[in-house]
Amino acid sequence: MVIITHYGYSDGSGEYYIVIDADKCIGCAKCIVQCPQSALELIDMLIDLEDKTVAAVTEQQRKNIKYACSPCKPENGKAPCVLACEQKAVWCIWNPR
Repeated sequence: MVIITHYGYSDGSGEYYIVIDADKCIGCAKCIVQCPQSALELIDMLIDLEDKTVAAVTEQQRKNIKYACSPCKPENGKAPCVLACEQKAVWCIWNPR
């Protein structure tokens, strides 16, 4: 089972999502360490009847993700969390209007 979580927003400027693939995430926390906004954390998630530790956007930052992630210029694909993930489990989607 593939579990891909999209955290993001849509407004007049377009759509932005930070995407985390729980299947690929190994819980190494490299993305968390590199996030200058402290927007990520490790959580336990039930995947295929097993607990797995994966990265996720914090509950507090989910409400403000537009402001939390915009300083990293995610539209250029070089956000620190994306670059830190050797498993390619974290990426950004940017669809400007």
